[in-house]
Amino acid sequence: MLSTLRVASRSAAAREANFVVLGARQASAWSKVPQGPPDAILGITEAFKADSFKEKINLGVTTRASPTFFSSVRAAEDKVVASRSDKEYAGITGIPAFTNAAAELAYGTGSAVIKNDRLVITQTISGTGALRIGGAFLERFYPGAKKVYLPNPSWANHNAVFKDSGLEVAKYRYYNKDTIGLDFEGLIEDIKAAPEGSIILLHACAHNPTGVDPTQAQWRQISDVMKSKGHFAFFDMAYQGFASGNADQDAFAPRHFVAEGHNIALCQSFAKNMGLYGERVGAFSLVCENAEEKKRVESQIKILIRPFYSNPPIHGARVASAIMNDPSLNEQWLGEVKGMADRIIEMRSLLRTNLEKLGSKHDWSHITSQIGMFAFTGLKPEQMDVLAKEHSVYATKDGRISVAGITTGNVQRLAESIFKVTG
Repeated sequence: MLSTLRVASRSAAAREANFVVLGARQASAWSKVPQGPPDAILGITEAFKADSFKEKINLGVTTRASPTFFSSVRAAEDKVVASRSDKEYAGITGIPAFTNAAAELAYGTGSAVIKNDRLVITQTISGTGALRIGGAFLERFYPGAKKVYLPNPSWANHNAVFKDSGLEVAKYRYYNKDTIGLDFEGLIEDIKAAPEGSIILLHACAHNPTGVDPTQAQWRQISDVMKSKGHFAFFDMAYQGFASGNADQDAFAPRHFVAEGHNIALCQSFAKNMGLYGERVGAFSLVCENAEEKKRVESQIKILIRPFYSNPPIHGARVASAIMNDPSLNEQWLGEVKGMADRIIEMRSLLRTNLEKLGSKHDWSHITSQIGMFAFTGLKPEQMDVLAKEHSVYATKDGRISVAGITTGNVQRLAESIFKVTG
């Protein structure tokens, strides 16, 4: 019996030894995967959370003034839940009641491209999903060079989305660090210099991250130059209504381009203007030459979407649809959007006023001339470091701040902190 136990023990030890040797020989399939860089915004949030100072300020993310608290959105959601609708799949291009309303919001009620059945539109996984579908379609079918020109700077995710779509990414001048404003001459020069038929990405309103937008007169000139060069306009509209407080005014650029004969692509997000961040509600649309072309393009959009995610989620789209299709809820929502936009405009004014009252020698007019949720302060990376370390004010190193994080309760301390850092 003892002999048998010894043999079994030796046998188990041998198996274990063989397993160890085998394990040493077979490296993990993922052993060569490199460590990715940390997310800049996540790092700001972590540093903010770790700070024990009671009056700390987080301007890296949209923490306050969030549209999540819109009563119109809550009412619409209650309406959707009360309807006890089914949970069946939406079609590949989403819920028609949503996409039809999204198209009218973007292009205008009575838009000719909608009336003449020239618009392809699909529900997407928010604005990012819209960009990804658009990028994939252009990579597969755009007849020109597979290169997209982004403003410098642009939303950080634009670069990754288009590269992963298989497109080459280039840049055109947009922001002038010296004036803390639009480099319009550089923008026009670069668009003129781009090869004919280039894909140009344009922020429809509330440029992220600078908050610097062209004027309507400048938009008209950009349209003329792009038309003369045969460029393709690819609009990203993530803040409609949330920039100026007027949804029609914020859609001026894409509507003007369409009126001038551009067959544009347009990405919409309902994250900010309805507070549907986690619901991931968006739309991608493409203006076609005629109804027959639309039919072919739509068939290919469906083919692209099918292996991506088959069909989009329904709850958030139903909420957005309930808001846009109910005249009473829609009026209430537009009023609340304006209220949020007005609050942000007020915070910009208060920050500038407080800085000027402190006797700052700098020109802070750019704070109020910029628009939307973000502002480029003009502060340098080393100044942003001092703001965080010595004043517990957290934002990205490029000097961008989220105006949504400014309140009547912290704006004075924020101005004092910026004044101490800049003089």
